[in-house]
Amino acid sequence: MELGKDFDAVEGEMEDIFAQTVARIQPTRRRRTGVPLAVNGRNKMNHFDHIPSQQVTGEMVGQYLRAHPEFLEAWLMEQVELETLERWMIRRTQRAQHKNQENGSNARIPSPRPEAQESRPANLGKPASKITRKTSLSRWKFCVHADKRKMLQELTQSLQVSPNKGQVLRELAHCIASACSAEEFNLYLLDTSTSSLIYCPDPKDDSLEENPWRGEVSPETWLCTFVASTKESVKTTIDEADPRFPLGIAVPANDAFYVISVPVVQSDGELIAVLELFRKEQGEAFHEEDEEIINSYMVWGGIALHYAELYHNMAKQRKLNDFILSVVKSIFQDMVSMDTLIMKVMNFAQKLVNADRASLFLVDSKNRELFARIFDMGNTFDENKPPQASKEIRFSIGTGIAGIVAQTGEVLSISDAYSDPRFNRHVDQQTGYVTKSILCMPIFIRGNVIGVMQMVNKKQGNFTKEDEESFEMFAVYCGLALHHAKLYDKIRRSEQKYKVALEILCYHNRCTEEEILLAENDSVFVPIPSLDDYYFSHLSLDDMDKVRHAIYMFVDLFGLSRFDRDSLIRFTLTVKKNYRRVPYHNWTHGFSVANSMYTIIKHAPKTFRPLECLALYIGSLCHDLDHRGKNNKFMLETESPLAAIYTTSTLEHHHFNQTVTILQQEGHNIFSKLTPSEYKQVLGNIKHCILATDLALFFPNKSKLAQLLAENKFDWSNIEHRLLIEAIAMTACDLCASAKPWDVQVETVKVIFEEFYEQGDAEKAAGKSPIPMMDRDKTDEQPASQVGFLSGICIPCYELLFKVIPNTKPFLDGCKDNFSKWQALADTVQEHKKSENEEQENGKEEEDPPEEEEEKEVVDEDRERTEESGGGEGES
Repeated sequence: MELGKDFDAVEGEMEDIFAQTVARIQPTRRRRTGVPLAVNGRNKMNHFDHIPSQQVTGEMVGQYLRAHPEFLEAWLMEQVELETLERWMIRRTQRAQHKNQENGSNARIPSPRPEAQESRPANLGKPASKITRKTSLSRWKFCVHADKRKMLQELTQSLQVSPNKGQVLRELAHCIASACSAEEFNLYLLDTSTSSLIYCPDPKDDSLEENPWRGEVSPETWLCTFVASTKESVKTTIDEADPRFPLGIAVPANDAFYVISVPVVQSDGELIAVLELFRKEQGEAFHEEDEEIINSYMVWGGIALHYAELYHNMAKQRKLNDFILSVVKSIFQDMVSMDTLIMKVMNFAQKLVNADRASLFLVDSKNRELFARIFDMGNTFDENKPPQASKEIRFSIGTGIAGIVAQTGEVLSISDAYSDPRFNRHVDQQTGYVTKSILCMPIFIRGNVIGVMQMVNKKQGNFTKEDEESFEMFAVYCGLALHHAKLYDKIRRSEQKYKVALEILCYHNRCTEEEILLAENDSVFVPIPSLDDYYFSHLSLDDMDKVRHAIYMFVDLFGLSRFDRDSLIRFTLTVKKNYRRVPYHNWTHGFSVANSMYTIIKHAPKTFRPLECLALYIGSLCHDLDHRGKNNKFMLETESPLAAIYTTSTLEHHHFNQTVTILQQEGHNIFSKLTPSEYKQVLGNIKHCILATDLALFFPNKSKLAQLLAENKFDWSNIEHRLLIEAIAMTACDLCASAKPWDVQVETVKVIFEEFYEQGDAEKAAGKSPIPMMDRDKTDEQPASQVGFLSGICIPCYELLFKVIPNTKPFLDGCKDNFSKWQALADTVQEHKKSENEEQENGKEEEDPPEEEEEKEVVDEDRERTEESGGGEGES
């Protein structure tokens, strides 16, 4: 349907309605007013009386309504349904818009028919701007007003360009002023921290004052503060004196006369701003329709404000997240120094709350002081060129603003520093800087204050609750960053101390030049008879003899084509020096184990591959480097630093680490001519061999190998099977003293038990009870402990080794022979204890002198036999 025809139909519909009801209207009006209907100011009652109702035409009714618009308004308000009026208004507005598009001109009220010109009111026929106000509410309500689309477009653009609350409110105020035909407006934003209104001027205005108008929200002062306190709209004029707001307009507008002041309230009922609209005296006063338009705009503006607030919070959180990410990167990637981290923290804290300056004080808990070397951060921070730390300042906790915050752990926000007695003005007097506002907050870690951040002079206004909440979240990560930076500083200092200690250790624990010259002059490469005998005795050798023998065994097995002679001599001498002077796990023991491995390799030359032989021999020579004479259990129970480093096979890991340390010293790397892959393989195999000497690993290794042999699945080509036999061979050589001749066995057991007793003494000193084997008050336990040790560990080990490498049978034979002798001693001791128990049971309190003397001779004889045997080899 065309718009013109649609309007004609509506007009015809109206004329029909009035024609049918004119007879009813006429007597009603006469009865109510006593005045007949008048047309064009004259009494036309007689005219209507002489015309039958069926002859009244629509043209006649139209002439009457155009001459009496007040009658039309009254009749429409009383007789026509609201839905009908809305439908007519939509059609009328659509027709006007259609004509605007066709004519390209401003809409005007349709001109009346020619015959009605003389009766038209003076204000009709003018541009619609004068009556637009009266119909703008309806056009807004029916969603066809172009201003609404424009307003939504402008609000959307403002959200994209500058999504902050102040900007959105200004755009909303512009839209409302345009819709209400207001010449000017004032916008006041609410500062919730101070409960005051702040005038929000146009940012494009060049005449802005540095400090805009501010007023406390309260009645009986200014119009805007009255509206803010009551949250009710007020319509008034400039010259009208109202006792509710005697001070009038806070920021007067130019040539303004009519004023309407409305509160801007969020959906939760909280006030956020106050808007004042102005019209000149030549215009019209504000009406209820204008207030309704404003409220309608506020609904849509509230949505924009809501999303602006969401964007603001998201942007703030994203900014905070970006910094937190940079802090994490600084900690775990760059590992920056404490000073650099402090500068970063201060710089971001300063930007986070828009402060002019920032300071960070750290807590010295020991001296109960705050200290800082970088305590006044301006806007000149450059991460590539950070400022240098100045002289450190210190003051007691509880002194000044920062000291009080460190003492109480509570936030302090001061809007006027000079009015606060806790503020120290001395610094300002020295520097000339004027402190106005202060926000001071503690930084916690594990519930303890580790620092205090102090921000000075917020650039716009005072520090707010929002600033406190933002920094509270930021302070959590600050605490973590500072804590990790402290740990890193400690680690870095410890690393430097470690390097110094290692340098000293290397100097004192490496061989001297005199020792090297002595070894080079000796005949270290002359063949030594019976050195490859399973029962070779080391008792007649001194330490340098053992060095020469060790060098000879290495050269005999591997030659010097791929090894440097001088490096070999230095390495062997330094290994000797790094064995501690403990009773058993000393250089003599290391040499004996290496000699036993040398014997296995010599008698079964094709059993192991060349690099495996190299690892087995060096691993045997170094397997107890820096042994402290205590077992792994003692290290764990006494919380030794070694136990903190290595939780399993503590000493064995340390022995390997010492081996690598010696190889890394200048002139000691005997593997320097190996290829990288060979070097890696040898070191890995040496570690495996040294760790295998932990008896805790022997039992699972023994079980695996025994099962493979029982099931006939052992395969020399399988690398895992080869590692198992290497581990068993290392254990067998470590226990070689149990297979040596009886005299060597007895001497070895003596030193073993002496080392055990020293550990037992240390346990007693710590208030613990040692096991009988380590208690020097129970020396009669030695034979029994050796019997258990040989039968439970040594013999099973040698039996397993014999099945895989038959040439090692002398180990098994020697161990069994020693076992029989320890068994005989244990039986003797047991018989002696039995006889003592029988005497005690018989209640013999005193012995006859001859019998006592005879028994004493038997005991002395047994004791001599025990001392000759020397004890057990119960090695941990």
